Amino acid sequence: MFDLKEHPHRRYNPLTGEWVLVSPHRTKRPWQGQVEKVPLEQRPAYDPGCYLCPGNSRAGGARNPAYQTTLVFDNDFAALLPDTPSGTYKQGDLLRAEAQSGVCRVVCFSPRHDLTIAEMDLNAIRVVVDTWVEQYSELNARPDIGYVQIFENRGAMMGCSNPHPHCQIWAPSTIPNEPAKEHAAQKAYFDAHGRTLLSDYAALELELGERLVTVNNSFVALTPFWAIWPFEVMIVSRRPFSGMDRMTPEERADLAAAMKGVTTRYDNLFEVSFPYTMGFHQRPAGEEYPFWHFHAHYYPPLLRSATVRKFMVGYEMLATPQRDITPEAAAARHYARSRRGAPARVERRPLPAAERLTHAPAQVKTEN
Repeated sequence: MFDLKEHPHRRYNPLTGEWVLVSPHRTKRPWQGQVEKVPLEQRPAYDPGCYLCPGNSRAGGARNPAYQTTLVFDNDFAALLPDTPSGTYKQGDLLRAEAQSGVCRVVCFSPRHDLTIAEMDLNAIRVVVDTWVEQYSELNARPDIGYVQIFENRGAMMGCSNPHPHCQIWAPSTIPNEPAKEHAAQKAYFDAHGRTLLSDYAALELELGERLVTVNNSFVALTPFWAIWPFEVMIVSRRPFSGMDRMTPEERADLAAAMKGVTTRYDNLFEVSFPYTMGFHQRPAGEEYPFWHFHAHYYPPLLRSATVRKFMVGYEMLATPQRDITPEAAAARHYARSRRGAPARVERRPLPAAERLTHAPAQVKTEN
């Protein structure tokens, strides 16, 4: 009989309308491919050569203030520019281009150079959440903005050019490809059922309990049934709301807790500061869009260990994404590295007093 745990099969992603091939039996194959070096993560609390640390000069020449919590500034080398002139290019039905304007910003999470979301305390992460809400609200209200994409590239393996804890915000004048797919899928589901797609999905996952990673009063973190990346995670709000500007104070605090729970589980999975790309998907600019359901995606590249990564090549690039370890097995690994299902924790040794910044906040301790 067909068994999801043993036999090759494909799984449907209702958010995008696409499929992923799952090949559970391939977890037994030997690996003689590329092995990554474990990144050195022992960094100082302040790096005089870092262009994101307080008081330092950035690559574009501006100097950072001696900030104490978060810092937001326009990206010095932005991929989008607000003053791009409008225009189109077209040659027949095959060659087409359109001018794209927008805004790119950087958000520093902390003045501490050596921290990650997993290592920040909940109050500090809550400040980051509040900063995201402010930025999303401001940019989403602008008539020249079509969508606000908040994302974090964590780790050199994911192309992060600076280890200082930070994320980026790209806000183009149009809706990008991935949110556009989810926009259409969520609208179709809402029109057919009168409920948001992710409301029904989160309820189903809570009932089944096979792919849960961490849960609190406001959010469900899970490995999606259709996940592509080995230890992919999605955080879904329990209450359907369209954007982070609709969160209550309690939900903002719970989002901070969910993010800390996910990232600390990642770090404890292979006992390394886990690389990933993370981003929020929420309603585009313009209307309220009641069919949109706020959520976040985590796409980490590691597969078997801290040194063996998942490559998207060959069949994945030319045909369909493929994974070996099942989403259910991946979720179970998250729990296996936790303490009886409680959030895993990353411990840090306190810095010697001589290494602490006079303008930095007091030593940050992890949640106890």
